[in-house]
Amino acid sequence: MDDRSLHTLDRPPALAPLLTLGALLSPVKKAALNRPRTHADCPRTRLTLPGVRIDLARLAAYERVCGFPTGDDALPVTYPHVLGFPLAMRLMTDRSFPLPLLGLVHTSVEIVRWRPLAATGLYELSVYVDELTAHRRGTEASVRTDLREGEELVWESRSTYLARHGSRAVVPSATAAGPEEREVLPLVAEWRLGGDVGRRYAAVSGDRNPIHLNVLGARLFGFRRAIAHGMWTVARCLAAHGVPESTLVRAEFKAPVLLPGAAAYGADGFGSFELRGGSGGRVHLLGEVRAV
Repeated sequence: MDDRSLHTLDRPPALAPLLTLGALLSPVKKAALNRPRTHADCPRTRLTLPGVRIDLARLAAYERVCGFPTGDDALPVTYPHVLGFPLAMRLMTDRSFPLPLLGLVHTSVEIVRWRPLAATGLYELSVYVDELTAHRRGTEASVRTDLREGEELVWESRSTYLARHGSRAVVPSATAAGPEEREVLPLVAEWRLGGDVGRRYAAVSGDRNPIHLNVLGARLFGFRRAIAHGMWTVARCLAAHGVPESTLVRAEFKAPVLLPGAAAYGADGFGSFELRGGSGGRVHLLGEVRAV
């Protein structure tokens, strides 16, 4: 049984104040990271936002940034993540969420779209933090997002976010294992990525984490240059790959994509895809698509 308290919102949370709050609380949360963590440390709130309608101009801008075709009355498979992002931020910037927002890294996403979604539909969003687990580099939080049309669950996702630190004192997880090796997939396309990709995606997604925006912001967290959003990389790959009407998508973000830069998109024709730093280079993203 779900013991979370339900909190219904009347509008999407404003992101700018949440980002400021998250930045202010991050040093305090970072200082407390090395104490033992359990499932009890998760916020026990489920946020719900009814009456969600799509801003068609914003949707078109998202489609252009990610490479999806524009003008269709259908949402890209990754777009509900953008809709749920403000609710996820509300939870992850709350004092009850134990991981610091600044430096938090998106490590994986799993999406199930049960049927095509109309851009003109009326939806209800629901977001909650599912669990904390161990990772070989720190602690990972799992965030769940559901999208309903009426009473029907039409889209759902699970995203994991990593806070890097030295402690292993958390609930064990399979994600603590080392990375798997995989053969290079056949090259499909090579992309030149401009230095503005992070800023352009931030403008349509609301995710203005400084590591994506400029060199100075990125260097604060140990990156040589700004890095692309993980959800931009998977959206760009899926725009090239295509997905069935009812689909399961899994993607793991293995290494940051530096901006500006180059990336090689590969796919095997059987549902597996990847993004590497040039043909046969470092793996940035591994993913799969299949029908459900």
